[in-house]
Amino acid sequence: MPPKTYLDILRGLLDGTPDARALDIALRILAKDRVRRIQNTQIKNHGTVITRGPFAGMDYNQKSAEGAGLPRLLGAYEHAVAPVIEQIVETAYPLVIDVGCAEGYYAVGLARRMPDTIVWARDANPEAMAACTALAATNGVSDRVRVGGILTHADLGVCSEQKTVLICDIEGAEEDLLDPVAAPALRQVDILVEVHEGMKPGLLSRLSDRFAATHNIQQFDRILDPNAIPDWMASLSDMDRLLALWEWRAGATPWLWMTAK
Repeated sequence: MPPKTYLDILRGLLDGTPDARALDIALRILAKDRVRRIQNTQIKNHGTVITRGPFAGMDYNQKSAEGAGLPRLLGAYEHAVAPVIEQIVETAYPLVIDVGCAEGYYAVGLARRMPDTIVWARDANPEAMAACTALAATNGVSDRVRVGGILTHADLGVCSEQKTVLICDIEGAEEDLLDPVAAPALRQVDILVEVHEGMKPGLLSRLSDRFAATHNIQQFDRILDPNAIPDWMASLSDMDRLLALWEWRAGATPWLWMTAK
């Protein structure tokens, strides 16, 4: 049986009198399709080099492994933590560990901006690992971006050997990985973690309490960067301009920036 198309799925959702859940799902499907069309236009007319934001100049020629690609391409992705990224760059950590690296937006972007830094890019998805490897090659940082699979507590022992920043986006698994009892080196590591509070209610408080004694903690909530909308989008509808910045999130994903005391 051939795979279902978007049209097949929409017909199934909207058959008869759809309920609110079916309408929500149908809206997300249609919105994602529209975003892909806008992104294709951006690439056709302006290429794949990011022109603004913390990773301006990076050739982002890979499909996003998770979430929307267009905000990354526009340099607006996760705009709330842009000041933290600048702080990371200025600190010039010898080692960056990006766990849940996906296609390498942060791993490669930071490697470009931190020429003396080694970046460990880790992901459980082989396709994401391959995409990150390719993105590093495109941007000339393959020698410093070390791509690998799942990061373990034992692996984190390397953090005790040098000043390290850990960037973590692993869809709720941060609750298990970020355990300073299982990985004592975490007590001296600066940590930027996306907390999947919508998936695990109370996780924000649990992580904050876990590191309160050893770290200074700041919380960053989602914000959009309207300045990232390129001039050519002025002719688009308001809906299209909003969709250009939409990151496909379905729930709360606040960030914690935890710096070791």
